[in-house]
Amino acid sequence: QVQLVESGGGLVQAGGSLRLSCAASGGSFSSYGMGWFRQAPGKEREFVAAINWSGSSTVYADSVKGRFTISRDNAKNTVSLQMNSLKPDDTAVYYCAARYSRSPRPKTTGDLYDYWGQGTQVTVSS
Repeated sequence: QVQLVESGGGLVQAGGSLRLSCAASGGSFSSYGMGWFRQAPGKEREFVAAINWSGSSTVYADSVKGRFTISRDNAKNTVSLQMNSLKPDDTAVYYCAARYSRSPRPKTTGDLYDYWGQGTQVTVSS
């Protein structure tokens, strides 16, 4: 029903910035809460940031709070993750996810999301 495609990953030095984008198609974007998750090699998938259907509420993992910003543009069916002050520990494959809900509260649990993108690699060198 919903297809998600991430872009914007790459190689960056510690302290640098990247902006990830996720383009959605095949659904009513304003009916979906959105999230970003990441997974490093040999590690479990972890929550990064989430935003509710309207963009009025956001939640961040403690590890990225103050450095990352999630936003959405419902007119363009996109969600973005601005990543500043990047650290080597941020190295991972980043996934965009969608859940069919107009709950006012963003969700941090991956099992609550219905659709996932293929991921985009972010590598931060020291």
